[in-house]
Amino acid sequence: MEYTITFPGGLRVDAQYNDVTLRTDQTVKGGGEGSAPTPFMSFLSSLGTCAGFYVLQFCRSRDLPTDGITLTQKMDVDPATHMVTRVAIDIHVPSGFPEKYHAALVRAADQCTVKKHLEAPPAVEVRTLAHA
Repeated sequence: MEYTITFPGGLRVDAQYNDVTLRTDQTVKGGGEGSAPTPFMSFLSSLGTCAGFYVLQFCRSRDLPTDGITLTQKMDVDPATHMVTRVAIDIHVPSGFPEKYHAALVRAADQCTVKKHLEAPPAVEVRTLAHA
């Protein structure tokens, strides 16, 4: 698995994987154009969207409607370090959603691949390589 990271201009930084491009930018306040999420926004939103994907798949596999289901993700941040210390994801279901599936939705969201990688993080190595 390999991403190619490029600099298309301004403070934008893109990641290309196969035929998909993930675009990032900085906020206007941060000196960018605000044309895309920041890399950190993308990172954080990957938790909620991944959990949402597992909720969606759970519902689809049981022919349960997803209309009215939303997830909210809130983060606690340490004011001294500005590091995220806790992420909470709430799954909101409409009043008619079967109670017997509530706990199963949580178990489905807990299968999120992004969450699992944060629980057992990979080693990250950064180096420079000269072009041949």
